[in-house]
Amino acid sequence: MASMLEDLSLLTSLHRQVVEESGRADLLEVTDALERRCRGEEEGDPAALVAALDPDTTARIARLLTVHLHLTNLAEERHRARSLRSEDGEYGGGADTGDIGPAVAAAGPDARERVERMRIHPVLTAHPTEARRRAVASALRRIAEHLDAHDDPGSGPSERARARRRMLEDIDILQRTSTLRITRPTPADEVKTVLTVFRQSLIHAVPRFQRAVEAAFGGDVRPGETPLPPIVRFGSWVGGDRDGNPFVTAEVTRETVRAHADQALEILHDAVDRVARMITVDEESTPPTAALRDALANDAAAHPRLLAEVTKDSPNEPHRQKLLVVAARLAATRDERAGVAYPGPDEALEDLRLVQDSLVAAGDARTAFGELQDVVWMVQTFGFHLAELEVRQHSSVHRAALVDVLGMLPDGDRPADAEAAADDAELLDRLAVDGWPELEGTPEGATREVLDTLRVMAWLQQRWGRRSCGRYVVSFSQSAADLVAVRALARLAVGDRPLSLDVVPLFETGADLDAADRTLEAWVALPSTASWLSGVERRVEVMLGYSDSAKDVGPASATLALHRAQVGLVAWAARHSVELTLFHGRGGSLGRGGGPLHRAIAAQPTGSVDGRFKVTEQGEVIFARYADVRIAEQHLERVASAVLLTDSPAHAASRDAALGRFEEVGSAVDAASRRTFRSLVEQPGFADFFAMSSPLDLLADLRLGSRPSRRSGSESGRSLDDLRAIPWVFAWSMTRVNLPGWYGLGSGLAALPSLEPAREAYREWPVFAALVDVAEMSLAKTDDELAAGFLRLGGRPELASLVLEELALTRRMVLELLGQSEMLERKPHLHTAVGLRRPFVDMLSHLLLRGLAEFRSAGEEAGSEWHRPLLLTVNGLAAGLQNTG
Repeated sequence: MASMLEDLSLLTSLHRQVVEESGRADLLEVTDALERRCRGEEEGDPAALVAALDPDTTARIARLLTVHLHLTNLAEERHRARSLRSEDGEYGGGADTGDIGPAVAAAGPDARERVERMRIHPVLTAHPTEARRRAVASALRRIAEHLDAHDDPGSGPSERARARRRMLEDIDILQRTSTLRITRPTPADEVKTVLTVFRQSLIHAVPRFQRAVEAAFGGDVRPGETPLPPIVRFGSWVGGDRDGNPFVTAEVTRETVRAHADQALEILHDAVDRVARMITVDEESTPPTAALRDALANDAAAHPRLLAEVTKDSPNEPHRQKLLVVAARLAATRDERAGVAYPGPDEALEDLRLVQDSLVAAGDARTAFGELQDVVWMVQTFGFHLAELEVRQHSSVHRAALVDVLGMLPDGDRPADAEAAADDAELLDRLAVDGWPELEGTPEGATREVLDTLRVMAWLQQRWGRRSCGRYVVSFSQSAADLVAVRALARLAVGDRPLSLDVVPLFETGADLDAADRTLEAWVALPSTASWLSGVERRVEVMLGYSDSAKDVGPASATLALHRAQVGLVAWAARHSVELTLFHGRGGSLGRGGGPLHRAIAAQPTGSVDGRFKVTEQGEVIFARYADVRIAEQHLERVASAVLLTDSPAHAASRDAALGRFEEVGSAVDAASRRTFRSLVEQPGFADFFAMSSPLDLLADLRLGSRPSRRSGSESGRSLDDLRAIPWVFAWSMTRVNLPGWYGLGSGLAALPSLEPAREAYREWPVFAALVDVAEMSLAKTDDELAAGFLRLGGRPELASLVLEELALTRRMVLELLGQSEMLERKPHLHTAVGLRRPFVDMLSHLLLRGLAEFRSAGEEAGSEWHRPLLLTVNGLAAGLQNTG
């Protein structure tokens, strides 16, 4: 098997051949010289070479470097996938690295019971952090397939030559394909992208994952046992998240679920049809049960033509006949043919289990729990809806809608102060429970859109089942009124018609996290909440926002505030006998809660997981974790292992002891780091300084997603409060400062009388270790010289000095704490990954710095010739840095 470096060498040589054949060997000469200077192999400042480039040459070099970085990412991804397939242990083999077996063994005698209760719930979002176009991703996927064929030991010389020719062709196409989006993607485009991930990977990864967990318990299902229930559920915000995105409407949400259902039914039909044509057991060798005979007789009465056809094609094969009927009915459901279509997935699942039971009764458990069980898991996991679509909206939008409709109440019911009434939780609760008087007017605009969204949710549940669209996430939840507002508006929208609505509070800022348990106390005291709780077996989801809290108080304080909030929420749930699921709004970037997910799970407070883990996945993280079937399976195994182990008695006792022992360390780091972070971002003119130091105002032109970068919808302006966390992190990563991942931690550590307690905390307290690890990775991607260059563009030397001084302090303190001479010294995979890309990322950074300086000094209109080169450079840096947003 080829090594990653061998793959990269091959891809690089093919890329150089393509560039030379295009007549642009001169570009290679420039990049080679730049690379030597960035590596320190040749004297001279890289900036001097870059200063001589015109905009057109800069753009061409940026494209060349971007392709190289895409190929580097591909080589690394393929090496990881091949390593997992060969089970060589490099990326697996332990509870901490993705093999579920050791975790099951370590979990003790009740492991199977705990796994049966486990629920892992990734939620895919459209947050715009994936800078690659779909055309680029498709070309890379084709190159990966050719690389596999070239690497296959069974390939002969002609097959390897063919694979090489095809790689050259696709690399040529990739080099000539624009990496920039011409138009901003619509929500429908984003839905298509997510559906591609399901179709190409997740539908295959889920059964493989279930099999891996079964194998940890011995493999084959034993007599009297049943297969494990599905462990994974998938959610999506794509087409449902309207917080700050005016393009996500009620109609978009309806069409999204329709697209989900169409994809799910096509997948299930194909899977059942394939298994049906495989299971050719006849009734003499494998006699059907009476229940299966009765079912076929009923099918003959209900669907005579269908049964006549399948009987003709499969005589004396009743199990196959029933499965072909199921496949035909799934196709009819997709086509919405009344009379033949299934009313829902439960009926299809019942038919599949009927066939399984009959096979088991006939002594053929192997066939019953073979490929057919994979299909059963698919139906249980994906239903007819594929992923559970969740609606999200900002609390201020609900408040504005309430002010609007409260003003339309009749004279006797209309409040004197509609704005005060919109914050009155008890009033809103009465409206939710008792209903609304008839309005004197018709809601329009944003208010009507809120009501239409709730009406569409009710319709979708009626058509595709409750799981299709039942959760409503309230961004910036700050009070009980913010939560009951949704239920009050729902009662106005749908009246007494059925609507299953799980309102999910999202706590995002430092202050909101600190007050989360108090907000929930007031919420559960309301009659409408109490009624809902009894109907959902007292199951409650609470979402925690990582990105806005980090932008609010800094990365170190945000991590510790989130931990405190979770401890408080676990206590709140225990007081109210609530089964709590914490929904973690983690981003892909290190500044937004990113990093190794299994380490993050291990850092959760005792009782906060309890077999349930829900998390957002977005942008480049979706493709990194789920685009390849084997990598997706391994990722799910890794998460399951962490979930299984994190609340084991040994882990819980160790974590609780560490929490008590190092609470003072955490408090001291929290206070000092928060103070340092706030003292920077509260400086007058800091927002302007940040915008001028970075390509912030250019990010909208990348057209990464349908959502504007600012909640107000404005693409410019100078307010950090209005700025979303994604562009905040993305822009800082472009400057090689990576401020959101580390700023304040150095001051926090320096505030300790000694680092020895912090070293012990790093070894023994998982949340503190996760905090330091994120900072270490962020610091590994910084560059002092380049950072200073970008910060100079801000025109505020005193602010630049504050940032650079804290950078130097944080680097020194983290290295001293870890006992290392360089970042990632003890993380060889990450060290190699960053090191492979660094010279090329540095080259792009020099191009970006020079281009921004030209663009700013000439003025936007005069410097417009630099606009496209700048966008190409930012796109390339996103490929090289990998976790930018």
